[in-house]
Amino acid sequence: MELANLTWPDVDALDRDTPVIIPVAALEQHGRHMPVFTDSMLLAEIVRRAHDEFEERTLIVPLMWLGNSHHHMDFPGTVSAQPRVWLDLLGGLVDNFVAHGFRRIVVVNGHGGNDVPGRQAMFEIRQRYRGRQDLLLLFATYWNLADPVTSIPGLQQTEMGHACEWETSMILRLTPNLVKRHEEVPKIEFGNPFLPAQRAWIMPDRSEPGHIGDPAIATQEKGEQLLTLFANGLVQFLRRVTSWDGTSWEG
Repeated sequence: MELANLTWPDVDALDRDTPVIIPVAALEQHGRHMPVFTDSMLLAEIVRRAHDEFEERTLIVPLMWLGNSHHHMDFPGTVSAQPRVWLDLLGGLVDNFVAHGFRRIVVVNGHGGNDVPGRQAMFEIRQRYRGRQDLLLLFATYWNLADPVTSIPGLQQTEMGHACEWETSMILRLTPNLVKRHEEVPKIEFGNPFLPAQRAWIMPDRSEPGHIGDPAIATQEKGEQLLTLFANGLVQFLRRVTSWDGTSWEG
């Protein structure tokens, strides 16, 4: 069910064990060859495909396109919330549904920059409701819900990058007219900004054109396979959420 299409009595009539799905993404630069709305477009499509399986069993909140993207602010077109503002915004959204009585709340993320603050937000929310043992509060990034490397022949990247083989392939599948001469885009190595110590970085530290990975090897065929795989991964994840027995999540 899509929240935007319901009346408040419709929502009030729902079982409070209905999982509430909050998609969060971003509006930010994606290199010289990709649209700034890439993350939001991809997550919206993955949620749409998964929704076909769960139409009557989950409540889908409209996608929150404002993300934590300050590391991309050197590139015009990026729109970002201050990190603390974004944390509080996500926390407030979850609080709203807890106030309405819902007990299973899942944030589905489509932007790498949201991952750390998103997990922090859910950690803080759990502290606010530390006396509640009936709440299931989850944060999941969609590309961690499936393994493309072992499932899709021909992929050369072994992880999600930024405006990379994976994302470029998926946008080529959805809106090829918005991808600009990706075959001419040079490969930018991933590097390792995180070891041996966590490095504070902004995107120009890692990539002058704004992408990381190898967009030139992207294809529409890979894009369809990736979208299908990630949507199926989300479906499997939501099956686990709907079947939660109210006790251990790990069990």
